[in-house]
Amino acid sequence: MTSIYDFNAKTIDGDEQRFDAYKGKTILVVNVASKCGFTPQYTGLEALYEKFKDQGLVVLGFPCDQFGHQEPGDEAEIKNFCSLNYDVKFPLFAKVEVNGANTHPLYKYLKHEAKGMLGSESVKWNFTKFLIDKDGKVIKRYAPTDTPQSIEKELDAVL
Repeated sequence: MTSIYDFNAKTIDGDEQRFDAYKGKTILVVNVASKCGFTPQYTGLEALYEKFKDQGLVVLGFPCDQFGHQEPGDEAEIKNFCSLNYDVKFPLFAKVEVNGANTHPLYKYLKHEAKGMLGSESVKWNFTKFLIDKDGKVIKRYAPTDTPQSIEKELDAVL
């Protein structure tokens, strides 16, 4: 696999989404959770999406329940939570695993292309973010503590 365009995943509605549909876009992939201290980042992620979508930004949210059981709901509950509490309009996907034996292939690729602290490939917590350029190449990994607002400054270079 040489770019994000080689992957696909189930949307939160159960449809298969090929990532080559995002060719030519700048992509921010985020593992999200509804009951996390970082959950309010949904507001900032949606704001980034709304502000820059016409310039080619797409935010892709991947619910994950691997960190403190902070995403216990099913896809319908997650979708409802995101809509009611944060008015999320960016694409959401079905729950995935980002670490371990059942890591989603997309996350295997992302973690290999943009390693974390001390060269680790593990995702440490919810709201880890991966920035992908318009050519489908992973540019950078952001920590959960990196807010959407702090990422905004770096988006200009890749939009």
